[in-house]
Amino acid sequence: MTTPTRRRKKAAPKTFKAAYDILKTNAAELQQQDEPDIDNLMTTVEESIAAYRVCETRINAVQQALDVAFAEEKSTSSVDS
Repeated sequence: MTTPTRRRKKAAPKTFKAAYDILKTNAAELQQQDEPDIDNLMTTVEESIAAYRVCETRINAVQQALDVAFAEEKSTSSVDS
């Protein structure tokens, strides 16, 4: 019997793209498994949660910036009218 190789937990991604790539890769790996890789599941889940949080933070920041920009545009438009 061979001992399973444990994946090392990667550092949390710094950018949206890096985080999104981790999510895509982990999702594809999980979908392609015929049998669940229980030994590495927690590492995969922890990596995915960290990546999700980075994506969520970036999306929220962009949403807030858009809300501010549109609010400023709307107030400028209403003053001009």
